[in-house]
Amino acid sequence: MKIHKKASDRIAKNLSNYKKVLKKAYDRDINESDTVAIIVDMLEDIFGYDKYDDVTSEYAIKGTFCDLAIKTNGQLKFLIEVKAIGINLKDNHLNQALAYGAKEGLDWVILTNAVIWEVYHVIRAPKLEAVLLFKINFLDLTLKQHDQIECLYTICKEAQSVNAISELNEKLNILNKHMVSAIITEDTVVNAIRLAINKISNIKATNEEIYDIVFNDVIKRDIIEDEAYKKAKSKIKRVKNKTNKEA
Repeated sequence: MKIHKKASDRIAKNLSNYKKVLKKAYDRDINESDTVAIIVDMLEDIFGYDKYDDVTSEYAIKGTFCDLAIKTNGQLKFLIEVKAIGINLKDNHLNQALAYGAKEGLDWVILTNAVIWEVYHVIRAPKLEAVLLFKINFLDLTLKQHDQIECLYTICKEAQSVNAISELNEKLNILNKHMVSAIITEDTVVNAIRLAINKISNIKATNEEIYDIVFNDVIKRDIIEDEAYKKAKSKIKRVKNKTNKEA
């Protein structure tokens, strides 16, 4: 993903200073209101939003409120649920942010205590749920961590016009251990492995032998048993069925 130079320069300029600010605030165990104030400054100095024009406090959603909302060109982009800097983010905090996002028809909600930033994809069907896209710890973040900076960038103002967060979501949905494992266990891949083995030796391996090695020795059992692996296999099957129908 190409990161806009303006955003890259701004992050490089301000990251070190905010790590110091956050460390002091964490040591002082500041309250939620003071945490919100720091986050608003971060939204401007790190993420590039105008804190007067783009950031709204206590955003009203059908009779209730979310701590912060980000709008660009009048369009709502993110809802942010804030907890005090010393509070560990928990599922019940996420449920609240998820409900806010669902009511607004948003695809993305952010849960943060200023140090930890968790960005979630709001899924509405077949059931309402939130899937963690990425998690950033600002106290541990360095400019050398390109993957983390890339994630950070997707929240920046410059990234909204190109919908970079959706691009990242698609990338992470494909480039992960579950999808790669699902592909490795496809018949065509196992057959290719068997042919490669047969070419480099006199041993005539069978597909069944390759399957045994892949499932028992190559891929970890917890990956195979994970629901994400099953979803990856289903996605591959849908693509194959679609391809066969179009052929």
